[in-house]
Amino acid sequence: MTQDGKRESGRAAQKAALRKRAFAARKTAHAAGAREAATAARDRFLAARMDAGAGMIAAYRPIRTEIDPTPLMEALHAAGRALCVPVIRGPDLPLKFAAWTPGEAMVSGPFGAEVPADPRWVRPDLVIAPLVAFDARGWRLGYGGGFYDRTLAELRAARPTRAIGLAYAAQRVPAVPREPTDRPLDAVVTERGVIRPK
Repeated sequence: MTQDGKRESGRAAQKAALRKRAFAARKTAHAAGAREAATAARDRFLAARMDAGAGMIAAYRPIRTEIDPTPLMEALHAAGRALCVPVIRGPDLPLKFAAWTPGEAMVSGPFGAEVPADPRWVRPDLVIAPLVAFDARGWRLGYGGGFYDRTLAELRAARPTRAIGLAYAAQRVPAVPREPTDRPLDAVVTERGVIRPK
């Protein structure tokens, strides 16, 4: 195995181990008070005016033990913000985004995340992203499919696009192993506060 191959294999092993620990921490935080945490994260996001200047805001539909962005999405909608949700098109492809409003007819998409039954495609300039782990420098560990990294690369190549992670505070780790294809977050919002990269 080449030196580059060994480094890549080592990073993959680091990420797998970190992902396992972070999943456990997220599961514990979710069980301890999912609704309260989602409401608190919403309040932190709005108080910090994280949506300032955004024309179209993307936020995910939660799966597993992800912190639920629905209270935040409903508050943003009530404030007149345009919203959309990600749609997985296939492996190794960037996400597309479909316009979303509360109460819209939804169907189950890949990995069980809800997607609009009749999608109307849009392009966000602010992406609220789920994650497994994050660090203070704004690096995000996802599920390993690379969907958000590819998507942010594509969106940012076309125009300035901010990305904000939404997570439980327990998902913070000292450092996320990085790869050249990884794309940083501009901030992370948790139930305890807003973390901006140092």
